[in-house]
Amino acid sequence: MSADATFGELAWNWGKGQAGERASWVRRLWFSGGDLVAWGWARLPHQLKRSDGSVRDVTGAYLSYQVHPGHAGLVDKVIDWYDRTAPGLERTVIPTAANEFALERWAACGYEPDLTALGDTGSWHQLNERDVTDVEQPVLPDGFRFRTADEAGPEAAVQAHVDAWAPSTYTAEAYQGVRQTAGYRGDLHILVEAPEGTMASSTIMWLDEANKTAEFEPVGTHPDYRRRGLARAMLLHGMHRVRAAGATHMTVACLGAPGYPQARGLYYSVGFTECSRDAPLIKTKTAR
Repeated sequence: MSADATFGELAWNWGKGQAGERASWVRRLWFSGGDLVAWGWARLPHQLKRSDGSVRDVTGAYLSYQVHPGHAGLVDKVIDWYDRTAPGLERTVIPTAANEFALERWAACGYEPDLTALGDTGSWHQLNERDVTDVEQPVLPDGFRFRTADEAGPEAAVQAHVDAWAPSTYTAEAYQGVRQTAGYRGDLHILVEAPEGTMASSTIMWLDEANKTAEFEPVGTHPDYRRRGLARAMLLHGMHRVRAAGATHMTVACLGAPGYPQARGLYYSVGFTECSRDAPLIKTKTAR
């Protein structure tokens, strides 16, 4: 599975992006009988407004997709639909590195490895997993405490994310979209409150009840509070909470390039191991 096509990743991106980006989203579903066997979500050119007042122009197209293993040949229809949806644009897509059949089909249609994304500071992700049957007890520094978003309130939840990811596109309106997304639970949206009241770290856990799995997305800590063990304690605390809610399995995605070891080290320290990695591909404007 591609790291951007998981239950939690899709829910998070759908929720937070509806307010400002939905007009640039194009989606397609493929069914066999009554069963969904493939889907595609193309994101077309748009503008991103950040919390520092800057604006980023996204000029290319990006595709998230999945194809059921029993209908692998549908990847050709996904590729054809994407090419027709984003003609004349630079097109990127990130299949899973282990899916050799899909990689061959994308290559046959003119998609090549994205060398920029594959560099030491590239943007590809890996997906990590662990079970939650035996989770270490969390320990916070003196004076810090765990809160839920239900307890802390919307303003604090938004500010915690903006502080951790500044400059950020996250807003109160985006958070409203997240709260309305299927799978969101305020009691599984965890924050760490510092002694003076700052929300120093936060994460949302997306519980897939059908498969008894949950995902951390996003995970962030205020720059002034990093390297104090807050995120590690929060992850452990979160796994205890989702286990109580019925989960037996946990996932989290992180940047996989060599230049970003911090997040991998954090997740490995609480028992996660890599289960898949992405293979970023690109098709230039001039490619046929």
